[in-house]
Amino acid sequence: MKICFLGLDNLPALAEEFGHLGIGGEQVQQTLLAKALVSRGHHASMIVFDYGQNPTANYHGVATFRTFRPHAGIPVVRFIYPRWIKIWSAMAAANADIYYVSCAGMHLGLAAIFCKRFNRKLVFRVAHDTDCEPEALLVKYRRDKWLYEFGLHRANAILVQTASQKARLLQNYNRVGKIAGMLVEHPRMMPQRIVDVLWVNNIRPFKRPEMFLELARSMPDFNFQMVGGPQPGHEALFHEIREKAQLIPNLEFCGHVPYHRMDLYYSSARTFVNTSESEGFPNSYLQSWVRGTPVIAFFDPDAIIERFSLGVVATDVDSMITALRAILFDNFSWRDHSEKCRSYIETHYSEKTVMASYIEQFQELLQ
Repeated sequence: MKICFLGLDNLPALAEEFGHLGIGGEQVQQTLLAKALVSRGHHASMIVFDYGQNPTANYHGVATFRTFRPHAGIPVVRFIYPRWIKIWSAMAAANADIYYVSCAGMHLGLAAIFCKRFNRKLVFRVAHDTDCEPEALLVKYRRDKWLYEFGLHRANAILVQTASQKARLLQNYNRVGKIAGMLVEHPRMMPQRIVDVLWVNNIRPFKRPEMFLELARSMPDFNFQMVGGPQPGHEALFHEIREKAQLIPNLEFCGHVPYHRMDLYYSSARTFVNTSESEGFPNSYLQSWVRGTPVIAFFDPDAIIERFSLGVVATDVDSMITALRAILFDNFSWRDHSEKCRSYIETHYSEKTVMASYIEQFQELLQ
């Protein structure tokens, strides 16, 4: 099979030399999936931004096709066509059987038009709960929202992360999604557990980073670590959070950390905290659980944390403080949660199990 991932900002997750550039969890998932396909004898490629790399390149067996600079052009109608052409040209050069797209955005519509024209298959993967909510889409322009919904209705298959996403997709778009698992990269080092509480996220308003600062201020007897870089359009929030964090003695603000160096941070934590008001299925949860690190969060996809005792679900900052103190002070409770985290990953997220569902879906489309 030849699978092409339309993931313009995937290269920093795929190639370590571009790791200084920011990424999110879905870029990690596409990269892990592409590499796993290659290891099984399939052909995987990616359509990526122009970061100065060669027009075509190969990283870990994954072929890449360059398009345009990340912030090229002005986002109005008359300037968008050259970017469409570059995306379609790269898709044509990849010459794949199946094109795989994640995250709500105009690129899904562009891929749908291409696949219809050249009789190729299109798979869309829901990456965030808001991808299934027309009124909550994280898409800025009306044109881009229209292109996203155009593509959503023309995708040959739609994959979702949770049962909740599946229900919302059916209710709001009348499309049936199939739950597909996520891949998790196993740690390269043994956990050191020198950080009590870790937070990892891109610093954006809906991630609510100020709540983590409040936690650190309220728990001066524990040490906190915060990892997250600035996002386009939210640079002011990043600088504000960084300045406030530097005034908290028990909090280390690390800023952006390349994905290929995150093993050290995840392996150093005793607990992981997520303060987001909405998510998809956070890659950071998997990275924590595979290391036996309990997750304390407001967001619990399909009530997994609660059902499998993988940490604690909080309702507000006060209950999050109570949960953290209970786990961090009680070694028996921490070990119990830690063992359940490892067991859950081993049972539900082995690469063999997860990849079987993807390959089955891809093969069905080609048949």
